Amino acid sequence: MEVPTTRRSRPGLRDWLVDIGLFLLAVLYGVLMSDARLQAGHLPEPAWLFDLDQIVGALGCAALWLRRRWPVGLAVALVVVSTFAELVAGAMLVALFTVAVHRPPRTTLAVYTLSVLAALGYVLIRPEPGESPALLWVLGVAVQGAAVGWGLVIHHRRQLVLSLRDRAARAETEARLRAEQAQHRTREAIAREMHDVLGHRLSLLSVHAGALEYHPHAPAEDVASAAAVIRKCAHQALQDLREVIGVLRAPVGELPQPTLADLPRLLGEAERAGTGVELRDDLDDAAPPEGTGRTAYRVVQEALTNVRKHAPGAAVSVRLAGMPGRELTVEVENGPPPAPPTPDTSPGQGLVGLAERAALAGGRLEHGTTATGGWRLAARLPWPV
Repeated sequence: MEVPTTRRSRPGLRDWLVDIGLFLLAVLYGVLMSDARLQAGHLPEPAWLFDLDQIVGALGCAALWLRRRWPVGLAVALVVVSTFAELVAGAMLVALFTVAVHRPPRTTLAVYTLSVLAALGYVLIRPEPGESPALLWVLGVAVQGAAVGWGLVIHHRRQLVLSLRDRAARAETEARLRAEQAQHRTREAIAREMHDVLGHRLSLLSVHAGALEYHPHAPAEDVASAAAVIRKCAHQALQDLREVIGVLRAPVGELPQPTLADLPRLLGEAERAGTGVELRDDLDDAAPPEGTGRTAYRVVQEALTNVRKHAPGAAVSVRLAGMPGRELTVEVENGPPPAPPTPDTSPGQGLVGLAERAALAGGRLEHGTTATGGWRLAARLPWPV
């Protein structure tokens, strides 16, 4: 995978230092080669060719200031000129290095191949007296390969750094998404707990407060008894609310949660509120896992709450059945209400939350009307061995 080079409109201090350093290296290469020719006295024929070499070499070095804007075009031009000009070799090496750093390896290979052909053309056009053309060509190819190899090392290092930065950014994004999902799941858990717990307690309060409202001239003992029940239910609702809010401060597993063993207490509260409940327990003293039992408890709790809201006074039957290795079945069925429900009993989200609970436990929820005009709610939950 090729990583594009980041382009900056204004070079920084480091870029300027690199540009100056490479420019000086190219100039130094040309000066040293020119001085070596003068010291050895091996000037090319005709004499004006050496002057042309120096001019072309100076122009090539000056052109290096354009290497960041047109790296490939400049490299190709200098490679072509190096076929007959000797002193432009330093600028040509810098151009090859620049292409290797800033362009994909495929482009670098194409420009390097062209430079190899240009080196072959140079040793054929301008052979050195007493030197083997093959040896000079191999030496030129090696020097050009070193420049290109150095540039490729820097290119791949930058590619690796960009890849690591991209991975770090993706990892940070994924971590943020996981945190948001965890927060969303926590909010859903809090919403389910508040609906199940507070809905049950507030429905009890509504029943007893309604009794006081419809019987304002009841005996003082009955009024005091109902007021005591209301106070107790309100106190218990506050306690349950504190436990639910604790989800924000502690894992759910650390909070006190009801289990199937708490079901008799729940049914007792319903009977004291005026809801007749019949329990049929076919579990044969077998205890389901804690999580499965808690889900079964919530199913019965939500069913009783709905009965008080939508079918006040209706008789309720609760049946528990199942065994390890099969499934736990919880069925709650109520008959038709003796009187129509009050107008403010609009449907809520309890069944939706119960379906989510059952699905999270690996089970399923069933509900619907019965032949007698009542309502049936059943949950089937896995019960591992």
